[in-house]
Amino acid sequence: MAIFALSLIGICTYRLSWNSGIHHLKQEESRRLDVLGLAIDGVVTRHASIPSAIQVNREVIHLLQAADPSQSIYRDSVNIFLQQLNNQLGGPVLFVMDTSGHVVASSDSMFSMNLLDEDLSYMPFFRSALNGIPARHYAVDPIRPEPGYFFAQPIRDESQAWRVIGVAVVQSSLRELESRWPRLESPSIIVDNNHVILLSSDEQWRYASLEPLSGEAMVDFDFRPYADRKVGLRSLGISTTGAQEGKVIELPRHLLKSDQFFNENEPYLLLSRNLPETAWRVIVFSDLRQVRVQALSFALLAVVAFGCVLLFTMILWQRSRLARSREQTRAILEHSHHELELKVKERTETLNQMIGRLKTEVSEREHAERTLREAQDELVQAAKLAVVGQMAAGMTHELAQPLNALRTLSDNAISFMKVGNHDVAGKNINLVSQLAEQMGRIIQPLKSFCRKSPTVLEAFDINQSIDAALFLFHQRIEDMHVSVRRPSETDSIYVLGDPNRVQQVLVNLIGNALDAMAGVKNRQLVFHVHDLAEHLELTISDSGPGLSSGVIEHLFEPFFTTKPVGEGLGLGLTISRDILRDFGGDLRTEITQIQGAYFIVSLPKRKKAQ
Repeated sequence: MAIFALSLIGICTYRLSWNSGIHHLKQEESRRLDVLGLAIDGVVTRHASIPSAIQVNREVIHLLQAADPSQSIYRDSVNIFLQQLNNQLGGPVLFVMDTSGHVVASSDSMFSMNLLDEDLSYMPFFRSALNGIPARHYAVDPIRPEPGYFFAQPIRDESQAWRVIGVAVVQSSLRELESRWPRLESPSIIVDNNHVILLSSDEQWRYASLEPLSGEAMVDFDFRPYADRKVGLRSLGISTTGAQEGKVIELPRHLLKSDQFFNENEPYLLLSRNLPETAWRVIVFSDLRQVRVQALSFALLAVVAFGCVLLFTMILWQRSRLARSREQTRAILEHSHHELELKVKERTETLNQMIGRLKTEVSEREHAERTLREAQDELVQAAKLAVVGQMAAGMTHELAQPLNALRTLSDNAISFMKVGNHDVAGKNINLVSQLAEQMGRIIQPLKSFCRKSPTVLEAFDINQSIDAALFLFHQRIEDMHVSVRRPSETDSIYVLGDPNRVQQVLVNLIGNALDAMAGVKNRQLVFHVHDLAEHLELTISDSGPGLSSGVIEHLFEPFFTTKPVGEGLGLGLTISRDILRDFGGDLRTEITQIQGAYFIVSLPKRKKAQ
């Protein structure tokens, strides 16, 4: 009977101690797993906000707005911007994709193995971002077969009603996480939402599945994000049901025989945590040998305590030892918590420094834009004065006749006043006033054209700008016998812009047309207006020799000119296009069936103010 009682006490004590040990181990492993989960999320997602910085870059928008981004003039500058941003962040790969899924700009463009022009449309993060939803996903780099975590952000175009025109992506490397993983105390794995192992203490387990995948699942499984690796072909045969709270499992024999991390004939505590930032789960296999030893010890102590006080004293000592162990464990956890707080503080300071650098860069860019704008205004003013110089001879002819008449009428008025004929003298003075008013009308457009003023957006009649521009070339048009066809002067066509700067653009285009027609006999200058839904297009064509396709490709490049050396700087068309783009317009040229050059001035349309 005594042996039965001792056996019963030993068994009951063993079960209670086993359950208690499992409970305490769950708590300790749970806290450690929470800290591990935070560390993993911090390492993997530290670059998650970078795509938002990429999408505000205007050159990125211009690149994606191009008909063929691979041929865009903005591609090199966007590559440099991504490379500089990558150098500051220290490690990730940044790239921009168009709506077809091709990489149009990348921070690794300087290397021979780069992502430029790579088709990544099969990646899940691209499909989500193209639908306007920011996405993040694990995948393997198709160029450099390296696992990474990709963050994708849709890029929207404000001028196109915020339509998605591309995707900004940052690839966060998992090297740091992989280097730390073998140093963990217990065998651990990370699985994705398909139960596929992405990272493991045993490298042989990578891309195996926890449970066998069905044939239907294998058929529907997309292997391309994993660079066509053998994903899910091997199964560990482990069910994770209930692992969130912790459960005791017996590992399959095929794992115990082939794996060096596990001990045979020993149960393990399986504990998992969801990582909300990555949609992963981290699973830890905790060895229960210590719990088993502890349970046996408590059972033996309970049995011996029934027989003697000495064993009771030993039980008290054992409990005291366990208390010290818990205190040491608590101290270790507090130390780990303190280290984690220091790391968070250090990372926060790093982020603040990065934000400061970004603010400095934005300030420098704004200063550069202001300097560029001032230089452009000076070039526009210089171009105006150059046109005024070219028209000086014609203006002299226009003013010479009224000046001669003024002298004659003034002399006659003096003579008539001396003889007392005041009526005739008054008529002469009246004619002098009329001639002075006529000269003012001649000079006024020239004064308005020469005035240097800031850009002011207002609704104005495009016909008035055409009149003013043609007036400045009036004498030259007559001397060259140019036939001018233009919209009806009685129709008011209102657009939105700066009338003075639009006049400068028209003067530049008319001057180029007159220069082009200098060597032809039939000289025609034609203006035509196309009324579109939101814009108005004014076409200007001449009967000159025209422009070849090779010339058109470089026509808007700075310092490119078809004129002889010394007769042009090659800046007129570039500046004219920039002027129009400042207030939502544009300037382009096309090859047509008719003879001569063909330019299109696009301006935002506005109704005439009441």
